[in-house]
Amino acid sequence: MTFLDILAQLAQGISYTVVVTLVCSLTGLVVGLFLASLRRLNISWLIPLIDCYTYVFRGIPVLVLLFMVYFGLPDLGFKVPPLMAMALSLGLVASAYFAEVFRGAFNSVDSVEMIAAQAMGMIRIQVLWFIELPQMLRFSIPGMVNEFASVLKYSPFAYTVGIPEITKQAMTLTSTTLRGIEVYLAVGILYFLIYRICLLGVQLLSKRFQIPGMTPA
Repeated sequence: MTFLDILAQLAQGISYTVVVTLVCSLTGLVVGLFLASLRRLNISWLIPLIDCYTYVFRGIPVLVLLFMVYFGLPDLGFKVPPLMAMALSLGLVASAYFAEVFRGAFNSVDSVEMIAAQAMGMIRIQVLWFIELPQMLRFSIPGMVNEFASVLKYSPFAYTVGIPEITKQAMTLTSTTLRGIEVYLAVGILYFLIYRICLLGVQLLSKRFQIPGMTPA
């Protein structure tokens, strides 16, 4: 078996790796955006709850939370499918980091614009939706890229719940060929290619939605 044959066999798990990464990233992005937006509304009793959420989920190891969801919830009568277990573990951990990315990006929005919008008669939710969110999403692109990369790096945990992604394929291949160095070198190459392709797509989006007059850092 040549190195190209190893790459070809491992590539069978690419679709599962991409699906897990996208589902967990989307879960994290949606939940994180919702939490950051709620926090931006400055509702006094919600802020401590949101801060507690982000503090707790950033401190829990992904693998521990995954095992709690996939192996623990059935004891309470809730059987969770593997992909949903990844979304409820890696996705929620990612949401805590996304929320912090968005919080920092919100702080980059010029407060003068919000004052001007309120002076024009816009209510707080309108200011958030029409003034702050569009700019914040543009400011947060670099942070979102970093968090997407982190989700991709954690996606191999999916093999522990039976999803046949790249790492699962690599373990099977290593046990049959006993060529661990070549197999895991191929795994690293495939993950790097996935990251670079996704990064290229994000860079194109960044240029498309770049704020006029601003140059990327």
